[in-house]
Amino acid sequence: GQKARSDMRVYSATNIGMKRKMNQDYVFASQDTVGNLPNLFAVADGMGGHNAGDYASSHAVRILVDEIREDTDYNPVKVIRHAIETANTEIIEQAQKDEKLRGMVVATIVGQYAYVANVGDSRLYVVDKQLRQITRDHSLVQEMVRMGEITAEEARNHPDKNIITRALGAEKTVDVDFFDMRLEPGSTILMCSDGLSNMVEDKKMEEIILNSDEDITWKGNTLIQEANNNGGKDNIAIILIEPFTNEVETC
Repeated sequence: GQKARSDMRVYSATNIGMKRKMNQDYVFASQDTVGNLPNLFAVADGMGGHNAGDYASSHAVRILVDEIREDTDYNPVKVIRHAIETANTEIIEQAQKDEKLRGMVVATIVGQYAYVANVGDSRLYVVDKQLRQITRDHSLVQEMVRMGEITAEEARNHPDKNIITRALGAEKTVDVDFFDMRLEPGSTILMCSDGLSNMVEDKKMEEIILNSDEDITWKGNTLIQEANNNGGKDNIAIILIEPFTNEVETC
């Protein structure tokens, strides 16, 4: 098949944070082909009983990757949608009752375009000159923000901010949102669980990622450190992607 993209740089990590006894976040990052997709990136945020959440996130991603490997379709959106739907069904059919995911975000980069799927409140951002959230959280407070009922600032500290409106493994059918965008040369993709986005202000994330003196590993490690310095109330999962590193020089 296709060769791996030699010009792509990727950082991926999870961290237990400062308060949790167990890490229920899981990341998958492949720069090589997975089935008919040229690459695949996923962040999963487990939720559930004390012994189900860590299994839920790795289990869901394992099903996702297996399904994508087997899928003969070439349309990335169809491939990802089908895989997420299958993961949802399998979690419901096989799982202990309390196994769910509060967030999953999946992406593939095809040429100049990123195709992104999300359920729950894990996020994908693109950072070029500034940080922009591409996905929309399926959470009660974010829906209140979208309706104009509360401000984004009020949402940050709202007592109901942990309530999500869509999860994986909660209902027989899962409603997946898709986004696609053209990537500019020099842009960075940030995928993360809410353990990062709840703990670090957007401005601070932007400042770290736009620090051109440092490499992607420093940026990823610094984001995690920042979340933990601010209290690290949840597990932290993060993937950073620099899709076109050798094209930046031509500016």
